[in-house]
Amino acid sequence: MALNLDIQLKRSNKVYREGDTIAGVVIIDTPTEVKHEGVSMTIEGTVDLQISTQNPVQLMMCSLEIARAGRFPSGTTEIPFEAPVTPLLNKVLYESYHGVFINVQYLLKAVIKRNFLNKDIHKTLEFVVENTPCLNVLSSKVDKFVINHNTLANVNDSSNIPKFHIIGSIDSVICSIMQPFTGEVKIEHSDIPIKSIDVQLVRVETCGCAEGFSKDATEIQNIQIAEGNVSTGISIPIYMIFPRLFSCSTTKTTNFKIEFEVNISVIFVDDHLVTENFPITLYR
Repeated sequence: MALNLDIQLKRSNKVYREGDTIAGVVIIDTPTEVKHEGVSMTIEGTVDLQISTQNPVQLMMCSLEIARAGRFPSGTTEIPFEAPVTPLLNKVLYESYHGVFINVQYLLKAVIKRNFLNKDIHKTLEFVVENTPCLNVLSSKVDKFVINHNTLANVNDSSNIPKFHIIGSIDSVICSIMQPFTGEVKIEHSDIPIKSIDVQLVRVETCGCAEGFSKDATEIQNIQIAEGNVSTGISIPIYMIFPRLFSCSTTKTTNFKIEFEVNISVIFVDDHLVTENFPITLYR
């Protein structure tokens, strides 16, 4: 006998902010009448630090008993629920974020309780928590840069590096996560042809635990903005959208940090790679 359980939110985008009310229905589909021991809903938010042996840090927890024990009639039954989106005492609702070593996640968990002869039925749905947009953030001035064989760092022998001169600009390193990251790059001179120019978004995750701090940088996305030997003197636009859930407002706490960087990478046909790095601050 198939008994199906689903959760449906009133907001189709599943995005909430602190102080909102999260509301929806639990949907039960059954071909025949079925007995149950009650339906419960848990709404929780956690920070999970992958390198830590400690349990996830709870940010939000709310338990609801949305139906008492009884019987579901055949067909579809909808049970409404609602609860405030509020943090636990002395906690903060950080933005939803899916990283490598840090995960900030908010979940709805519905359970149909059954008797000891039948397994309970579970359904989980993730919803998204965002910060209230900031209205008073000042953008930084345009950040101009130059990359050539003289500006390269960590190079022991520059004699085998082709001579080149690249200029560009980043419109702002203090970036609204709701707006694209923009700028431009221009090849002024290169002794050998260029194979590709890429824009790379990097997450820098710092986790603290009893064993100390761990800091790791990992790629989120890589966008090619030019392919093949680029003509000199042409401005190539930089345009990158910040991906939902894999990026969030820059977050710094006692136990963890979520920060971001952008790399502008130029790859030559001989596979030499030169990169300009920009630490950026994201806000909503």
